[in-house]
Amino acid sequence: MSVTVETITTLAKLAKIGMTEDEKERFAREVGQMAAFADKLAELDTEGVAPVTHSSQMQSVMRSDMRIPALPREELLANAPEHDESCFLTPKVLD
Repeated sequence: MSVTVETITTLAKLAKIGMTEDEKERFAREVGQMAAFADKLAELDTEGVAPVTHSSQMQSVMRSDMRIPALPREELLANAPEHDESCFLTPKVLD
């Protein structure tokens, strides 16, 4: 895939990015190199290779979610410095 200065100019205009002519030329060259690398990767034979979603095979160390009974509201509110019949009371943060 060939990336031209005109392509970079169009992309810069769409992204509303100001670029000098030197920057456009450099970006055209660098993006062209990236596109060439992607084209080279597309030539690889991946027949029989299983797709992956992550680069590592780590397993989750977190426990699975389980529904467990909650503590009674009265027991929770008993330790609160201030509360009303159903909620914790806290100092105002915003005026």
